[in-house]
Amino acid sequence: MYRSYSRLLFWISEACYALITLVVACFLAISCFALLQQAVRTAPRAWTNNWDTVTIGATYCLVLLLSVAFCTKRRIAVRRKLQRISKTHSGIHRHDLPKPVHEYISQEFARSCLICYECQPRETTHPGWGIPGTEHGGTRFRRSLLDTIADIDARAHLVIPNLPPLKPHSRMIHHFRFILPLLLKDDQGLTALHYYDSAIQLARTSTGEPTEDEFTLGLHAADEMRRILNDCRIEMLEESRTQLNVSPQTTVKS
Repeated sequence: MYRSYSRLLFWISEACYALITLVVACFLAISCFALLQQAVRTAPRAWTNNWDTVTIGATYCLVLLLSVAFCTKRRIAVRRKLQRISKTHSGIHRHDLPKPVHEYISQEFARSCLICYECQPRETTHPGWGIPGTEHGGTRFRRSLLDTIADIDARAHLVIPNLPPLKPHSRMIHHFRFILPLLLKDDQGLTALHYYDSAIQLARTSTGEPTEDEFTLGLHAADEMRRILNDCRIEMLEESRTQLNVSPQTTVKS
């Protein structure tokens, strides 16, 4: 599609250029003919020793030659410059530019890489952020925990379509109370929803940043809820397929 469009633009450009050239050439020919006719009429002898006619004809011939030469030179120069542009992505090699320029670029690139490497944090911790080089390096705990709410809510609506819409400040234990029977309890009688609700409340209301242990606990609870909701969704789809396969056979027997 893009190729045909570019080809069409190329032919339209060529046609417009040819049309403009023809119009200019016609006007020049008409003006030349008119001047020659006037020079012949005003001369004492029509063509004998009529230097005005020679001057006019030579001037127009010179203008024509210079115009053709200029246009040809211009088009050749533009085409050569366009042909030098690489149509494929390629890196800059040493022979593509002068040696001092290549050395300067290499030195600046090495210096930038060294600065980036030296600026990386090492053995430093920031409250609410993962330690660099670990599993949660560069992760902001508060934002990551709050981002899981919308994902779990969308999965819960697939299992329970009549689930009430999520309110901005509602407790997770209250909003997801309808999926509580689907969750397994631990030795203390708590489900993943209870741990998830605690982690979200800390992320929402705590003045301090969540610790890595709190973040890990909330993230594991969120993953457990996602897994159970996905399993329920798969079971619902398999049951619906089974019912669709059984219904036609029952109809045929009856």
